[in-house]
Amino acid sequence: MRFALSAEQKDFAASIGDFLSDVDTAAAARDWAAGDPGSGLTLWRGLAGIGITGLLVPERFDGLGADPVDLVVAFERLGYHAVPGPWVDTAAVLPMLLEDELLAGVAAGETLASVALPPHVPYALDADVAEARIAVAGTRLHAFAPGRALPSVDSCRRLFEVREGEVLGAAVDPPLAFDAGVLATAAQLLGAGQWLLDAAVDYARQRRQYGREIGRYQAVKHLLADVVTRLELARPLVHAAAIAVRDGAPTRARDVSAAKVAAGEAAYLAARTGLQVHGAIGYTAEHELGLRLAKVRALVAAWGTRGMHHRRVLDAVSGAVA
Repeated sequence: MRFALSAEQKDFAASIGDFLSDVDTAAAARDWAAGDPGSGLTLWRGLAGIGITGLLVPERFDGLGADPVDLVVAFERLGYHAVPGPWVDTAAVLPMLLEDELLAGVAAGETLASVALPPHVPYALDADVAEARIAVAGTRLHAFAPGRALPSVDSCRRLFEVREGEVLGAAVDPPLAFDAGVLATAAQLLGAGQWLLDAAVDYARQRRQYGREIGRYQAVKHLLADVVTRLELARPLVHAAAIAVRDGAPTRARDVSAAKVAAGEAAYLAARTGLQVHGAIGYTAEHELGLRLAKVRALVAAWGTRGMHHRRVLDAVSGAVA
């Protein structure tokens, strides 16, 4: 199977990258972490204008009715630039859970959503900022109020306990919604890993030790080459998972979990390598490396742990063999 993006998808990715390169996403992320969402919401509305929030929203609710592959393209860019906010919940998960006019607000960029989908997503992300707070209980949807704020390894991902409220109705397809969340998270990890690689390569070309750039030493080259390999192996798995979601393939759960594991391992290696290459400067609060290190660590455990996804792949493969 060949996973080449179309010209339109490449243009879409470029337009998102151009937009985010012209704004200070790091400052917006730091403001968001400090509880000041103003600049992050401005960023949100700008990205909604490009169409990201309406990608999976049906056209009858003023969305684009686009392909999950388009979602992967967009979320890789969001991960690359470490954009704050409940993007997975709003743009990837909510359109799979319900079919009502609320989605028109999502498509327009006016409604941010926070979704709890136990058992693997028990806490609500950015629930204090979201207008739509929805918890899934079996096949039912409930409104919820944000409870106690919880500590998070990534201060940009503010988590809250869930206090279930009134029943809203039946969920359209909770398993599909969960897989859409996993897929979007995998794409974010891929983007974050690519940023860490690019930053490490740039620094290795500038930093000099013993009279020459550190990137000219074989040991550093090998470290960076390993990251390139991991990312390039993970990328087709993420794209294949997007196609499985699009086509409703019977292997969807397996493919999505495999993509999440591969993207998470690639991003984690990129984070470790990035820190090794940068040395102590990578620990400073002023450097953007820290934003990605925390992001990768949090996303690896978000929307299902590594162990849970390993089990899903193993169960699928064992069942196929049996």
